[in-house]
Amino acid sequence: MDDKQTQPPAGRQGQVAARSDDAAGIVSEDTAPAEAGAQTRGLPAFTPVPRAKDRSNGWKPQVQQAFIEALADTGSVRAACRRVGRSEHGAYQLRRHPEAAGFRAAWQAALDHGIARIEDVAMDRALNGVEVPVYSYGKLLGSRTVYNDRLLMFLLRNRAPERFADGRARALNALDKLELARLKKQWRAEWEAESAAEEQEVFDSIDALIDEMRSRTHRPRSPRAQAAYDHYLAVQAQDEASGYCALTDPDHPEGAARLADLAARTPRLGRGRHPLKPPSGLGPQAQASAGTGAVPALAFAQG
Repeated sequence: MDDKQTQPPAGRQGQVAARSDDAAGIVSEDTAPAEAGAQTRGLPAFTPVPRAKDRSNGWKPQVQQAFIEALADTGSVRAACRRVGRSEHGAYQLRRHPEAAGFRAAWQAALDHGIARIEDVAMDRALNGVEVPVYSYGKLLGSRTVYNDRLLMFLLRNRAPERFADGRARALNALDKLELARLKKQWRAEWEAESAAEEQEVFDSIDALIDEMRSRTHRPRSPRAQAAYDHYLAVQAQDEASGYCALTDPDHPEGAARLADLAARTPRLGRGRHPLKPPSGLGPQAQASAGTGAVPALAFAQG
């Protein structure tokens, strides 16, 4: 009784064995590329770029290797960075490292593998078509296979130009123009990313230079020099709080020169060869000050 329960019937043993073989084949197909790693892709071995600090979110050697493999799988720098959890800026900055010659070569080889994979996907779509769902009044009725003849001819002309391109130069068709526009957009995005990374490097170098200059300025001083510097900062803060301006301060050389220039440009009433006579009806105070050319503001009210 136990033997019958533990062992399947003889007729089903062949089916179970066939299913196990199929499952083993599926597992082997899924796991073979992962186990082989970069060797199955033919990626060149490279020396990881050395890093100054070992950070948890840094570009460690295993992260660099995973990035190159992801770049070979996707053919996209953005998708590869997203897969390893790093930024595009960090990837391009790592690529420009002085000791990243091997990393750059592996980068280029991975892009070549990515382009080859894109060609394979395009060939599969041209040969087998694409499943497109069919709807009617908002309901899914089924699907149909759509074949792209333009894509097929494009691949034939580029894979076998001597047979399908008539052996002569040809003008760009609509598909070629769309492909060229897409490539230009991709190249533009990569160039902008590299330019942004270079600009950030310039800003970082400027900040480092400013920090170095500040450190030189704030080196250990003597107590007397430190007290004088603290007093200077306090006085400067008081001037800023009070709205001090050197051009309006008569004790400041610039302010004194400006006031003297304004005094020289201002006309002086009553001083000259023919002094002005005071008008009639003014009070005695206005009559006394008329000879000096200064007319009090209250003289008119008193008159």
